[in-house]
Amino acid sequence: MAGSSSAFPDRRTLLKTLGAGAAGTVVLPLLAGGTAGAAVRPASAAGPLLPAPPQQVPPLLDRDKVDGALARLAGSVHHAMDTTGVPGIAAAVVYQDEVLYLRGFGVREVGRPGTVDADTVFQLASVSKPLASTVVAGVVGRGKAHWADPVIRHNPKFALKDPYVTRNATFEDLMSHRSGLHTGAGDLLEDLGFDRAYILARLDQQPLEPFRSTYQYSNFGYTEGGQAAADAMGMTWEDLAEEILFRPLGMGNSTYRHADYEKSANKALIHVPVGNKKWEAKYVRDADAEAPAGGASSSVRDLARWIRLQLANGRYEGRQVINEDALLATHAPQMIMGPPATPLARAHFYGLGWNVTYDDQARVQLGHSGAFDLGAATSVLMLPGEQLGIVVLTNGRPQGIPEAIGAEFFDTAQHGAPTVDWLAFTAEVFRQIDEADKPPVDYSKRPAQPRPARADSAYTGTYANSYYGPLTVAADNGMLAMTMGPDNKPTTFCLAHFDGDTFSFETIGENANGLAGAIFTVGAAGRASSVRLDYYDRTGLGTFTRG
Repeated sequence: MAGSSSAFPDRRTLLKTLGAGAAGTVVLPLLAGGTAGAAVRPASAAGPLLPAPPQQVPPLLDRDKVDGALARLAGSVHHAMDTTGVPGIAAAVVYQDEVLYLRGFGVREVGRPGTVDADTVFQLASVSKPLASTVVAGVVGRGKAHWADPVIRHNPKFALKDPYVTRNATFEDLMSHRSGLHTGAGDLLEDLGFDRAYILARLDQQPLEPFRSTYQYSNFGYTEGGQAAADAMGMTWEDLAEEILFRPLGMGNSTYRHADYEKSANKALIHVPVGNKKWEAKYVRDADAEAPAGGASSSVRDLARWIRLQLANGRYEGRQVINEDALLATHAPQMIMGPPATPLARAHFYGLGWNVTYDDQARVQLGHSGAFDLGAATSVLMLPGEQLGIVVLTNGRPQGIPEAIGAEFFDTAQHGAPTVDWLAFTAEVFRQIDEADKPPVDYSKRPAQPRPARADSAYTGTYANSYYGPLTVAADNGMLAMTMGPDNKPTTFCLAHFDGDTFSFETIGENANGLAGAIFTVGAAGRASSVRLDYYDRTGLGTFTRG
């Protein structure tokens, strides 16, 4: 309030003292040793009153319990490899600022002798996000930006469909997935080969969910947050990450450049399952376009240093590398990811690049998974109050493997042995994710009596689309094909007749899910006026119109 007396602490200081949560919500800390809903004894029975409530649950683990979990960790990894056949895994564990475990298992590429070790470089997929929020925290700590800054202040070209959101969307909004951009917005442009600048410049065509009230996981919304921080520093994102984080921590095997990953002699190739526990290195995944959200690569030795920094509130080897307040803001809940499934379930939140949850002992747990369907799965998990963290990297398509290993390690540290069949549990979760991603129409099953197609000339020509760019349909030796994508590396899709004016084509890239439809609209003149690609029409942007 204007003109208020300075005799009292200001609101920000008071809320910080009380343990304020996101958006200024006051979160009163739990009593020592207590859990949510626990009865509190009267002061007369409990002894002298404390001057202030404890800020967190006291540590429940010790070195013996952690060592007990470490003794089982290799067995957990071997069980996952024996069960799934995944080619390679690397793991690191940090406890009380000490790296207790660094080990690689298996091979970097199926059929070749190179083995995984602590310095093998893996593609991190979305574990890139908490790395990126660490980098942005470094920019905030230097005073070059603030978490609550509208990103348009640092990137004047930034725009979303709603002018109000464009003017007001902050780093916090974009990096906690509450801008309103739909899950996957921009991802299909990346699969076609468009670069970061092209994709970010077209986010303003994407429809929006309500601002700051819906959680929608958006790689390119997140990327815009990282890019705006780089703009604030007058640097590229890749150089910024090196200056703020990788070089100060000596993370020499870490990069946000795909070319650097490719040059590494000790890198794990990505693999997909091909049946009967067999895997194949079939694909290359270049995630430079979404680098802050998914384009990092690193080793477990390097990531153990980063976990030490996280658990030490920005300090590393006695130096304050990242400002403490700026870094701790990344750990605070910003957006609820969904209501609890049952009255007894706990809510899950997203911070700034971190999933934020609370375990059965009321301890804050931070984590993030990374997943490339083309062949990588990673996970990082931390209990800050216990000063304990684990990172697990794999070179196989997501099946819940790194998540199971990390969860089993924490479970064992707490209980002396696993209480859940974590690998079976996470495998079922990922199976359900795959099942939900199946296309709504099965184009592999043609109608018993399909309607005939028209002459090829009815469909051939060039069609315009402001989001995806032009699409050209051409005939060659009696077969139709369509070409789209950036001029320097267009993609040609073969079109197979399905029924009437509908054809099918094989989807490509990270988000591919089999056959999709190209549905032509033919006018009275007998020529197609438009074609809708249902796979590319997830948010209503997939119709191409003949010029």
